[in-house]
Amino acid sequence: MRLTLALLLAALTLGATCQAADLQPLRVANQKSTIKALLEVAGETRDVPYEIQWSEFPAAAPLGEALNAGAVDIGALGDAPYVFALGAGAPLKVVSIIHAEGRNTTALIVPKDSPIHDLADLKGKRIVTTRGSIGHFLAIKALRSAGLSTHDVQFIFLLPSESRLVLDNGTADAWSTWDPYTTVVTSQSQARVLASGNNLLSNHLYLAATSKAIADKRVQLDDFVARVDRAYRWSNDHPQAFAAAMAKITGLPLEVHVAVANATHMQPVAIDDSVISGLQTTADIYQDEGLLTKHIDVSQGFDKSFNAKRAPLTQASR
Repeated sequence: MRLTLALLLAALTLGATCQAADLQPLRVANQKSTIKALLEVAGETRDVPYEIQWSEFPAAAPLGEALNAGAVDIGALGDAPYVFALGAGAPLKVVSIIHAEGRNTTALIVPKDSPIHDLADLKGKRIVTTRGSIGHFLAIKALRSAGLSTHDVQFIFLLPSESRLVLDNGTADAWSTWDPYTTVVTSQSQARVLASGNNLLSNHLYLAATSKAIADKRVQLDDFVARVDRAYRWSNDHPQAFAAAMAKITGLPLEVHVAVANATHMQPVAIDDSVISGLQTTADIYQDEGLLTKHIDVSQGFDKSFNAKRAPLTQASR
């Protein structure tokens, strides 16, 4: 009986080992190491039953291109970049959504001594942002909320690393961007928030996987999504440790990331009709602005079946 039990345990162990070994690597697109650092500091890179192969990207646009090309299996994108990826014909599905709630998660900001005090004052002014980014979309929404259009302003399209300079030297009158840049300029330069994305945007982060990865690597994707969910919940309870990890990557002062972490709450959100409708609005606005040349049915870019693996789920307020 002892011999039989020993053989059974050995067989089960061997089977589990073979099963793990049979799992293909999961190729994860990482924007400035954010997801990787989050998982590492939260302890979620331990005991992973498959290899995670990380690819680094400086911004959302090239990350979306890599997903479109099938060079990676999954990556995180904001509302606007994901719409552009779908518009480019990328065979993608959202498998996880994280809602970021915070004071300056996204914001349209002006210098502290700027004569601009409300959105109507932007008429005829220059706004710097990153083309196709969530900052770009925030600027469009903010202008519309004030009865203005993009034709009423001049856009300067630059990467965030270049945008602060043109705001500080007066080349641009306003900057539409996201954290940690919003916290950097409001804390270091006392820039003012003219409009917050909390009132105008969903502030959702979409983890999108290729259709091929969903078909061939469902076990890995289910596991990875659960790890990301747990890691973000961990970051809510350990803002100091999370901030320290982010500061090592960005090179920004620790106090900036501490302020961001303390002011931001990350929460998993169910993939439902409300979320899909919100992203459809984003796509329609981009089409109205001529940034998308055709109508996009964003409902084709979601996979609700992944909700079953992500409990507990709540619908964050939009």
